Amino acid sequence: TSKSSTYRCTYDVFLSYRGEDTRKGFTDHLYRALEQAGFHTFRDDDEIKRGANIAAEIQKAIQESRVSIIVFSKNYASSTWCLDELVKIMERRKADDGLMVMPVFYDVDPSHVRKLTGSFANAFSGHEEHFEDYIHKVEEWRRALRDVADLGGMVLGDRSNDVGVAVIYGMGGVGKTTIAKAAYKQNFDKFQGSSFLLDVRATSEQPNGLVFLQRKLLSDIQKRKTKKIYSIDEGMSKIKLLVRCKRVLVVLDDVSHSEQFNAILGMREWFHPGSKIIVTTRHENLLNDHAVYAMFKVKGLGEGESLELFSWHAFKQAHPIKGYMNLSRSVVQHCEGLPLALQVLGSSLFGKSVDLWQSALQKLHVIPDDKIQKILRISFDSLKDDHDRNLFLHIVCFFIEKKMGYTITVLDNLNFYTRIGIQNLVDRCLVEIDIDNRLIMHQLLRDMGREIIREESPEDPGKRSRVWHKDASDVLRKLTGTETIKGLVLNLPSGAIFSTSNQNRCHVEDFDGNCSRRRRLGYFSWISINSSSTNSAAASKEVDFKAEAFRRMHNLELLLLDNVKVSGDYEDFPKKLIWLCWRGFPLKSIPEKFYLENLVGLDLRNSSLQHVWKGTRFLLGLKILNLSHSHSLVTTPDLSGVPNLEKLILKDCINLVVIDESLGNLEKLIFLNLKDCRSLMKLPTRISMLRSLQELDLSGCLKLVLHTSTTAANHLHSTTRVRKKLNMLSEKIWQSIWSWRSWVSPRNKLESASLSMEIWPHCLGTLSLADCNLSEIPGDLSILSLLKHLNLSRNPILRLPENMNGLIMLQTLEIQGCTKLRTLPKLPRSLRKLLASYCTSLERITNLPNMFESLDSSLWKCKKLDEVQSLFNIKPLGRVDIEMISDIGLFNLESTGGSTEVEMTNYLTCTTRKGPLQVLSLSLSLSLSLSLSV
Repeated sequence: TSKSSTYRCTYDVFLSYRGEDTRKGFTDHLYRALEQAGFHTFRDDDEIKRGANIAAEIQKAIQESRVSIIVFSKNYASSTWCLDELVKIMERRKADDGLMVMPVFYDVDPSHVRKLTGSFANAFSGHEEHFEDYIHKVEEWRRALRDVADLGGMVLGDRSNDVGVAVIYGMGGVGKTTIAKAAYKQNFDKFQGSSFLLDVRATSEQPNGLVFLQRKLLSDIQKRKTKKIYSIDEGMSKIKLLVRCKRVLVVLDDVSHSEQFNAILGMREWFHPGSKIIVTTRHENLLNDHAVYAMFKVKGLGEGESLELFSWHAFKQAHPIKGYMNLSRSVVQHCEGLPLALQVLGSSLFGKSVDLWQSALQKLHVIPDDKIQKILRISFDSLKDDHDRNLFLHIVCFFIEKKMGYTITVLDNLNFYTRIGIQNLVDRCLVEIDIDNRLIMHQLLRDMGREIIREESPEDPGKRSRVWHKDASDVLRKLTGTETIKGLVLNLPSGAIFSTSNQNRCHVEDFDGNCSRRRRLGYFSWISINSSSTNSAAASKEVDFKAEAFRRMHNLELLLLDNVKVSGDYEDFPKKLIWLCWRGFPLKSIPEKFYLENLVGLDLRNSSLQHVWKGTRFLLGLKILNLSHSHSLVTTPDLSGVPNLEKLILKDCINLVVIDESLGNLEKLIFLNLKDCRSLMKLPTRISMLRSLQELDLSGCLKLVLHTSTTAANHLHSTTRVRKKLNMLSEKIWQSIWSWRSWVSPRNKLESASLSMEIWPHCLGTLSLADCNLSEIPGDLSILSLLKHLNLSRNPILRLPENMNGLIMLQTLEIQGCTKLRTLPKLPRSLRKLLASYCTSLERITNLPNMFESLDSSLWKCKKLDEVQSLFNIKPLGRVDIEMISDIGLFNLESTGGSTEVEMTNYLTCTTRKGPLQVLSLSLSLSLSLSLSV
């Protein structure tokens, strides 16, 4: 018997939905239809009385309903209230076998609910940040969504009579054809005619291939053999006559060019209303003719699904057999969710012993499976020119997980048309750009690119265009490098070499058997040093390569070294280097004979540098200089010879004391990062001359003080160009002395009054002063009229400047962790995001330029917050009309003797507090729960 008998059923149906999405549309129609059909339906708009405890009433309604209908809409997951309802429904279902749960997917793909993609991914990204201290709650929501999506349900989609075209795209082997076949089999009998044209790309490359496909389409729809067609144009005419009078379903599988689509199906206007066309392709912008298409990107399987699919092929059951679980997980991780690879590798390992499995896995890291590579390489071979092919191979070797802008800056100097080239690779699903604008790639595509390079010279790595890791180590150790090599990568864990750098070090064993960390360590799958052959340079002893190993690499342009020591004459290094990334650079200064004059990017993170170079180096092409985490660095170099520098990154240079005055010469500098330079006491006096500076990060600079002295001012008069600029500045700027260290020692009135922002570049778009221990903001913020993003988080600020509304371009204000801040001043109308979590003294948010609901806000743990403009206001009971109290059902308060306490849970701030009875005025959009205890 069912457990449902233990529940008293008051309602037939409990309706869960996101009000703002469907309340006035679908859900309202559904509710009325259910009621008219005689089903007593709970809807919170109608069933909860004023003054009732909302959370308790909903919990009770869920327990007392026979059926729960959940309407999933695009913004469903953004509501924590809806997610809490869902958890309670699924808990009730688990406890009661008789409860029926019916999901309805309203304009939402069920896979988005199951896999948390699309709008559901965006919602959970915010939840994970906001509920950092309640991550178990987020996991409950995630599990409930997955469970309910697995139940299946009703998908409400396009029922129009329009001619619909759906494009299913993704990388090779990801399952596009399988999905199209499933859709076709489920729906072909609902149409007057149908046709599935398999492998259009390969067929069209055959003689008269397109004509063959046209004949097959006509035969399938007519259900009889078609007479011979003599030309593509004739075939198009016959297809046009046929499809305009029948409602048809047509699938074109693996289309590689729009000409193939046009030759077979022509114009959408030809088709009878209600016809549907499905296209599978590797090319995202295949049908880029400004028409409206439904686009569906197919991504890889999740870990659990991957393991199950692999197991069916490797063990003929849904899970690995005893003793094979860890090996199976290694293969699954290697495949990264690609169904083709899971099937091929699973089938090849079926019935094999553990020893053979281990051997096969080792081989996979060196030589990829041929069947998989053959499928993946089709996308590479389809690239139109050598520029795009070489760009792909460069990304494979050097730029995976690199920022898009960074990659463009470097590769444009190698005569690549990088921006359009990357877009071509994205269109063909060879490369993706993630949410942080980084280039990412499936591991098997990466393996395919490596194999293409390996095939250039299978036996002699020194004759390949690009070499990496063990091959790179062998080339350097054996001195076999040649002029063919354009790029070289060698990443060694620091445990393998001597170390003079003082960064936190990793050891080989930290990466052995940990694929995700291996991938972060290098650009390819890492081969553990401890398991390498004795010939490898990466032995557990100190590794010391010779500079002469680079002597014959005349065409080397890209060099990436991690924790590598090189001894000898640095004059032997190639002269064509465009990009040098040498993390853990072991010297205290760059040798004068080290030729750097062609560099565009110089990355010496985690170095042992104390001084970068002596005197002035004329690096006219240098655009990016990264010296982050160089803990021994005391001063920056003379930058007079690098006039085109755009990015200077000095993050976590904890002993940096002096920034050279030549910084003021960098008229093209866009980005300056001084985060956590905690020994830095002053900025150059000429920082205001950085007329292109858009982003400045000074967070964590605890000791920063700027003294604008007469000497500095005199220095500015040394050139005519600077004199002209100086005339445009107020003389007051150069007479002031301002400081951010007012908390360190007492200041007199004059010095406190001299705090100023006028010396900063007025072109700033982003400014971070987080963790600077500021008790007040120096000077007039409104001078920075172009500022869009301001971060003042984790400072003991008592108040924000009253002229904040003068920041007319400000979009984001971050004041998280400002624990002494009580109120906010009037904020600019341009504000779109307010991040104020953990402002534990904040009491009111008023003077907002717009309705609070229009802001993307975070107010977690603001436990004293009593008022938010247009949202809620908490007042003591004494200020409220007693008749209003009676209206909401709170009678006989006098009998409590004034001892009534209120416990209020605020879901906006995720806080709970108790206190004397108060009255809460709120808008309907806020989720608040009140419970009274006397």
